[in-house]
Amino acid sequence: MTTPDTAEPAFTVDELAARAGVTVRTVRFYSSRGLLPPPVLGPRRVGRYGEDHLARLALIEEMQRQGMTLAAIERHLRQLPAGLSPRELAVQRAVVASWAPQSEETVGRQELARRAGRPLTDEDVERLAAMGVLARAGSSPEGESFRIDVGLLRLGVELLDVPLSQETVLAARTVLTEHSRAAARELSELLRAAVADRGTQDVRSLSAHMHPLVVQALLTTFQRSLREELRQWLDGSGE
Repeated sequence: MTTPDTAEPAFTVDELAARAGVTVRTVRFYSSRGLLPPPVLGPRRVGRYGEDHLARLALIEEMQRQGMTLAAIERHLRQLPAGLSPRELAVQRAVVASWAPQSEETVGRQELARRAGRPLTDEDVERLAAMGVLARAGSSPEGESFRIDVGLLRLGVELLDVPLSQETVLAARTVLTEHSRAAARELSELLRAAVADRGTQDVRSLSAHMHPLVVQALLTTFQRSLREELRQWLDGSGE
C-alpha cells in the first residue's frame, strides 16, 4: 500500500503548477535555480512530479510571504537535509510561518481547498476545526467561509492522512502545547535575565532575531528526541 510520502510521482508540470497555484513558468524557473529537484522521467520522457515537489513549492511560497529574497531562499533550502518527505517539508513550512506574528485569513470553501492542495470533505473540515487549524466564519449565498491559521493549514492537512484517531491527535496536540508553553516560559525568563539592564527596544530586537533560531533549535531537538524514543520503542517491541 502506498502513502502520500511513498507514492510514485503522478503530476505533469501543468498539474503541479495548478495544484500549487503558480504558473508553469514559475515551476521551470525554480527548477532551473535548483529550488526544486528534477522530475522523474516517465514514458516518452515526460517529467512527472510528486507530493514532495508540491510541498517544496508551498515552502518556497511561505518563505516569500515572510519577505525572504530568492538568494535567502536558496541558502535556506541548501541547508535542509536531503530527501525530506512531504510531511517533513510541511513541518519546515510551519517553522518558517512561525517567524511572523500569527496570521489568520477568512476564505471560502473553494479557496480553502486550493490552500489545502486538495478537496476537503465535511469530515476533514471538522477534524481541522478540532485541531484549531480553522473555524467556521459564517455562510452567505456564495457559500461557507472559514477563518484559517495560515501557518498551520498545510501541516493540519498532512495530519489528516496520519493513521491515528482524532482523539489521539488531539491528545498529542495537548501534550505538545503544554510542554511548548513551559519551554517558552523558561526561555523568556532566560532572555529577560540576559537583558535586564537593557532598554525595551533591545529586548524586542533580540526577540526578533532569536525567534527563528529558537524555533529551529526546538524543532531539531524534538525531532532527534522523538527519533530516539521511536527507535527504543521499536527495538523493544521486537523482543
